[in-house]
Amino acid sequence: MAIRVNLDMMMLRRHISAGELAERVGITPANLSILKNNKAKAVRFSTLDALCRALDCQPADLLEWVPEEQPED
Repeated sequence: MAIRVNLDMMMLRRHISAGELAERVGITPANLSILKNNKAKAVRFSTLDALCRALDCQPADLLEWVPEEQPED
């Protein structure tokens, strides 16, 4: 996938555990894990807003575009 979620890096910077962040954001630890491990197919703006509020960051701190490698001919 071309979009990478850098949630684990921001959690380390803010010294917050997954359980505490899930509680603050109002999502299950399982759904937070899906985001952390780049397994999510989508994220709601309301969830992104809650993550940014809880981590005191910008969406760009959490999301990164990474070009996919193109197969060589």
